[in-house]
Amino acid sequence: MLDDSKPLFVSVAEQIEDGILDGSYQEDGPVPSTNELAAFLRINPATAGKGLGLLVDAGVLIKRRGIGMFVAPGAASALRERRKSAFEDQFIAPLLREAAQLGISPAELADMITKEVAR
Repeated sequence: MLDDSKPLFVSVAEQIEDGILDGSYQEDGPVPSTNELAAFLRINPATAGKGLGLLVDAGVLIKRRGIGMFVAPGAASALRERRKSAFEDQFIAPLLREAAQLGISPAELADMITKEVAR
């Protein structure tokens, strides 16, 4: 499912990234072509191509002339690290700031998280 809150080509790229992270697309394995992706998602091929191009520029996919696009070696671990960093920036840092404003110590916060995980 594509996310309507961001540009379509970014959602296309993230969908391919999700497939790499969940193992649907293996490293050194093929990903759908621009036309296959466009037909499956019912979007303009130029938009699908732009999403794939984003991943090529990021080193996640590699082009093999005349054959197609493939997942780059090490792409899954690189994506995982990039997303962990983004998770920290988007969720952990604001959580810690809010906890500090409320006077919640790191130990109390850790206890709260542990209790929530146990639920």
